[in-house]
Amino acid sequence: MITPQQIKNKAERKYISFLQDLVKNMPFSKLVIRGDKSYTKSSLSEFEREIQLIVSHSKEKKGFGYTVKFQRVKTKHLGIQDLPESIYFETEKDFLKFLGKEREVELFKANMEKIMNTFPELKEWVFKYPSRVIDYQSEWINILKVCQYFRQNPRPNLYIRELPINVHTKFVENLQGVIRDLLDVLIPESINAEEKQFEKRFNLKYAEPQIRFKVLDKEISEKCFSGVDDMAIPVSQFRTLDLPIGRVIVLENKTTFYTALTLPEMHKTIALFGSGFSVSNLKVIKWFSDKELIYWGDIDVQGFEILSQFRSYYPSAKSIFMDKKTFEKFFENDSGTPTNVFAKLNLTDEEQQLYDILKINNWRLEQEKIPFDYVNEYFKIRSIS
Repeated sequence: MITPQQIKNKAERKYISFLQDLVKNMPFSKLVIRGDKSYTKSSLSEFEREIQLIVSHSKEKKGFGYTVKFQRVKTKHLGIQDLPESIYFETEKDFLKFLGKEREVELFKANMEKIMNTFPELKEWVFKYPSRVIDYQSEWINILKVCQYFRQNPRPNLYIRELPINVHTKFVENLQGVIRDLLDVLIPESINAEEKQFEKRFNLKYAEPQIRFKVLDKEISEKCFSGVDDMAIPVSQFRTLDLPIGRVIVLENKTTFYTALTLPEMHKTIALFGSGFSVSNLKVIKWFSDKELIYWGDIDVQGFEILSQFRSYYPSAKSIFMDKKTFEKFFENDSGTPTNVFAKLNLTDEEQQLYDILKINNWRLEQEKIPFDYVNEYFKIRSIS
């Protein structure tokens, strides 16, 4: 026979539907709990314990909660007995007090009214996500302030903490998830729907990634940067550079980039720090299109996957120090990091063969393990310097 705990579990599963009925302004109707009403047939004392348990937690005994309607039946094994015919909550108060949700629903009703009075078009959102209204029950006054600001200023072009809204400085940052969902409904014509980052999606300023680079041609550094040859600038500014260069060397690791700082002067060349998979920051540099692009990464599966990513932006990019000869010369039996990548990569046949070897054996040769003298000699032989 169904137990009081099972009745509570079933009642809790009906709670969201109850909240949705409140949104639709539907009156409470008798809420029936369906469950196993079979009983012990072999022992009268066990049968009585089952009945006593279910009755002891009912409205009849507690003054609230579920009602048990009995039907007198002549049973085959236990004689005439009163058996549960139906279990139900007769009133909203019975239901909520049994679940311990009275205060929560009181706040839900108040917040629902605030939300829909301020923005009637959010009614469907409230209906669909009543639990989210409850999750932020103490925050709705300020959430609505933020929404009202964006409704009036859909393209602020300010940093989040600059927004002139009377809320805590970290409020918008901390509640980005729910605010994003609401603004998607409230200002759909003003959002950048393809953007996932909150700031980009809602026309806010954001801390741009920096591109760190070294000008390896002294004449260019003096002409364009007053002699400064090592700098970091935002991606948006890097995109607009118009440098008289013909070659860009992209280095995966910061340690190797520091090595590049001591490289000899190279005609019309810059070296920049790709920062691993953050090489994606370089995908929209239009002036790269007619440059010789050289990529140098770790000889491991991730290094080749980053090379493949970079080459998907710039198919003409070539790799250096990522060949079998270099690997065999300096490999020290270091283990790599396994990969879950199975897609076809943008690699040459030779690169793909080495990638497969590294993947099978989980091997790695980091950039910094390649001696600086070897690097310098490479540049000299190939007339890059």
